[in-house]
Amino acid sequence: MDAPEWRRRQERTIHSVSTLRQLSLAVLVTADPWQKAALARELDRFDGIGAGELIAEPEGIPGRPAKPVLVPHTEVRQRSVSTPEGLAALMHALAHIEFNAINLAADLTWRFPGMPDEFYLDWMKVAREEAYHFGLLSDRLVELGFAYGDFPAHNALWSMAEKTRHDILARIALVPRTLEARGLDASPAIRNKLVSVGDRRGAEILDIILRDEIGHVAIGNRWYGVLCAERGLAPVATYAALALEHGAPRLRGPFNLEARRAAGFSEEELLRLG
Repeated sequence: MDAPEWRRRQERTIHSVSTLRQLSLAVLVTADPWQKAALARELDRFDGIGAGELIAEPEGIPGRPAKPVLVPHTEVRQRSVSTPEGLAALMHALAHIEFNAINLAADLTWRFPGMPDEFYLDWMKVAREEAYHFGLLSDRLVELGFAYGDFPAHNALWSMAEKTRHDILARIALVPRTLEARGLDASPAIRNKLVSVGDRRGAEILDIILRDEIGHVAIGNRWYGVLCAERGLAPVATYAALALEHGAPRLRGPFNLEARRAAGFSEEELLRLG
């Protein structure tokens, strides 16, 4: 599809909806990853949020392209970043995480009505920034001679979204505060790998992503606290119960304690990491 047609299609999508939550759903069901990212960057186009609007769930959630082929996470091959293909595979894995992160933020925004306007504005900001990250990584893949979709990928992030689709508290606890927070822990080691093979640009992109992801996890922590307070729940004990109920992965170190503190985790939570 040429650029003018792509832009016309994007504008038609934008003009077919009337609230930001409806546009978030349009982002979610869009299959083309670059068009999805472009639409996500438009999530400040309307004044009307539609916080109380009940939106029927359509077929085809989430929209995704035919490639990358999705396989169990145990079948995603680990490659040495010292080879061009291995470096590209790492960039591809990161791009796939950011693609899923767009979907996660968009799904959180449209799926749960009745929250304060700030809730939706927060997660729309997250979706826009995840789209920016995806663009950085997909551009880096092109520079390396590859493209998003060239390697297999797994679906673990979205699987947890499915498990928590009926409970906003569980979703906040186990996606931004668990799975996405693991990215804070993984970032230093990945950055070191990139530096070790001289990929300065890749390391710069990791720095940008870590900076923004601290803010995203902080948003998750803030709204988790709000929801626990509204329900009269103890945050630490409730998190443990939700993790057990929904089969959240056990967290393993090393942990990026500095980033986790910056993202708003309490000292009690950090001590429980072990």
